[in-house]
Amino acid sequence: MGVFKFTQAHDLEVNVLINNAGFGDSGKFAECNWQKQYEMVQVDITALMQLTFCFLPGMIERKHGKILNLSSVAAFCAGPGMSVYYASKAFVRSFSEAVAEEVKGSGVTVTALCPGPTATGFEVAADMGNGSKMFKKAAKPEDVAKAGIRALRLGKVLCYQGTFTKCMSFLSRLVPRSVTRKYAGKMDNT
Repeated sequence: MGVFKFTQAHDLEVNVLINNAGFGDSGKFAECNWQKQYEMVQVDITALMQLTFCFLPGMIERKHGKILNLSSVAAFCAGPGMSVYYASKAFVRSFSEAVAEEVKGSGVTVTALCPGPTATGFEVAADMGNGSKMFKKAAKPEDVAKAGIRALRLGKVLCYQGTFTKCMSFLSRLVPRSVTRKYAGKMDNT
């Protein structure tokens, strides 16, 4: 891993790791570009997992460190039309919660930031066009970043940024999964 080797070569101590890289894609899985789906898993899951694996042991050894992993409201249900993206964000949330529990009491914290739609150009990059219902009232990137940093500083395991995300998290535990799947599929489409 180039980033980790660079920090080692320059004797840089990393006490805060923010895993924020990721992208999405839309369309039915059977009709999607396989290479793009594969690359999404490499960026959204594998790179995040590898960076965490590289930097976490040093943090534990020093008894100090904080990791912030960017998940999403997509982590709370299956997403027809964006199946790999939703699954990748569910992985990030679950992985972050598990590692947070593993390092509890070590001086290291792991936080999963779960924002709702954010005005970053995601929908265009994910080939959703600009008509997705989910992005009609997207959050400002700076508001999402502030919420994530605040949760990171407090050592929270999960950060549900925005009212929409808090509601989705709560409702996903009450409503049958068949309903959340249908809702997600409708919200992602125009």
